[in-house]
Amino acid sequence: MSAIKEQFEIPSKMKTWSLALIAIGVLALIFGFVTKARGTEEEQAVFIGTLMYNTIFWTLVCNASMFFICATTLAMGGWPLAFRRVPEAISAMVPIFGTITAAILLYVVFADKHYIYHWLDTKAVAADEVLKGKSGFLNVKFFTIWTLLTIGLWSLLGWRMRQLSLEADDATVKENGSSYIWRNTVSAALFIIWFALTVGSTVPWLWLMSIDAHWYSTMYSWYTFASSFVSGMSLIALWVIYLKNKGYLEYASNEHLHDIGKFMFAFSIFWTYLWFSQYMLIWYSNQPEETIYFKHRVQGPYKGIFFLNLIINFICPLLILMKRSAKRNYTLMTFMAVLILFGHWLDFYQMVMGSISKAEVTLGWLDFGILSLFIGLMIYFVSRSLASKPLVSKYHPFLKESIIHHT
Repeated sequence: MSAIKEQFEIPSKMKTWSLALIAIGVLALIFGFVTKARGTEEEQAVFIGTLMYNTIFWTLVCNASMFFICATTLAMGGWPLAFRRVPEAISAMVPIFGTITAAILLYVVFADKHYIYHWLDTKAVAADEVLKGKSGFLNVKFFTIWTLLTIGLWSLLGWRMRQLSLEADDATVKENGSSYIWRNTVSAALFIIWFALTVGSTVPWLWLMSIDAHWYSTMYSWYTFASSFVSGMSLIALWVIYLKNKGYLEYASNEHLHDIGKFMFAFSIFWTYLWFSQYMLIWYSNQPEETIYFKHRVQGPYKGIFFLNLIINFICPLLILMKRSAKRNYTLMTFMAVLILFGHWLDFYQMVMGSISKAEVTLGWLDFGILSLFIGLMIYFVSRSLASKPLVSKYHPFLKESIIHHT
């Protein structure tokens, strides 16, 4: 073990770039606050909506890394051990991004921003049978409690998994390997259960779908999960490739990258299946209360973005990632990881802003400025997390399985 580079050292250029991106983002945030946050309701809605879809997207993407760890733990899969500290570092962003998300969402509901969530307007709810029927969960109290519980338990259960991982840096774990694996399995199961109750159901309904309070889709949460998970795997791929290029993660091979690529390819297809199923069923039934969601997205100003999503998030992964060699090529995998992340960020844009600003596409400097803020924060804190501990859990009982992994 002494021959490998166990400790990541943050390059000065990485720190400089991350701080520069954060500075650009902060400037965009300040300028957006001055020019939009104090303007008309439409301008305020655009400003808040831009913050909302960015915070929600990056929180879900980072949380997907812990889902990956817990899912493979429950499957008794040891192959990710060679690079497990990467998704662990990414998942450490959940408390940070989650706090920002909670602050923005709670500001919206407590400041009574009914132009974001129509169900905040008590008079409108009283006069609307549909909103009245959903008032049992579309209310400030339930929204607040569930949001805080969701982010709090994501953070707590994720922290527990990372703490258990640190135990594998101590040789004494060999003496109680069975107990260690059992505790990992129980903790992973608790996270998966809470993940299913939130990401797999309620959270996308509350945070995103309730912007269109009259509309609903039974596949919306699965659609959101697929989008965030494939983006999460793409983010893991980017960090693994970067570290490999810098001479780290010697135990991670093309076999591991190939399997990460499989997840990127498979969940791109899964996302497309949900995209098509949700759209096709609503198009075929042609009921006004359902087609209202797609009307301006397919025939209005968002038409280009709506179908661009399909090209980026389905056609490109299908054509490029299908081949075995592509999933082992650092350049192609980097390109596809960036493209998939951008594509699903764009999808979250149209999911939120397509409901807040229906008359026009607002994609511009504010969106890319806030995006640079979150990318900068992610690079800065993930790199610090990677540098704070060894890159390999060298006494983990399944490490050998990861080293000899072949696909």
